[in-house]
Amino acid sequence: MGATIRQAAAADAQELAELATLTFPLACPPSSRPEDIEDYIAANLTVECFRGYLADPARTVLVADDGGVLAGYSLLVSTPPADPDVAAVLAATAAQPTLELSKCYVHPDHHGGGLAAALMAESVAHGIRNGAESIWLGVNDENARAIRFYQKSGFAKAGTKTFMLGARLEHDFVMVRPAD
Repeated sequence: MGATIRQAAAADAQELAELATLTFPLACPPSSRPEDIEDYIAANLTVECFRGYLADPARTVLVADDGGVLAGYSLLVSTPPADPDVAAVLAATAAQPTLELSKCYVHPDHHGGGLAAALMAESVAHGIRNGAESIWLGVNDENARAIRFYQKSGFAKAGTKTFMLGARLEHDFVMVRPAD
C-alpha cells in the first residue's frame, strides 16, 4: 500500500464527490432501486455537500491519497446522534464521548490491499487524539463484507437502527468499539 492517509482539504471536494458516487452504491443492498441510490447521492454526496463537510468543525474527512489520486475516505462526526434509537443504543453500550464513523469507503481497485485497514486505523487514532472514548457506525444488515471488516477492526454489534433509502426502509446494525 503506497497511499498516505491525511486530512482532506477544500481542494479535494470534487474528487471526494466522484469517489463517493462510485463507492456508495457498493454498500447498498442488491434490492436497492438505482433511482433511490442516485437521490441519496444527490442529497448527500455532491461537491457542495463535501465542501460543507470540510468546512464543518464537527466533521473530519480523512482521505487515502495514492500519489495524488484519492483511493478512499472516511467521514467522522463528533456531534451526538440525532436518531433517538441510536442515542439509546449508545447510551447503553458506548463509552462517552463517542464519535461517529459516518462513512468509510475505498475505491474497488484498492480492495484487499490493506488500504481500508489503514484508513480505519487512522480514523480510530483521530478519534482517540480528539478525546473519543468510543467510536460507532451504522452498517446495512445485508452488507456481510463490511460487517466482517468492522468486526476485524474491533467493532461489535450493539443494536439496530433504520435508514430510509428512497421509499425503502433499510435496517442497519449499530456497531461500537472502544477507542483504545
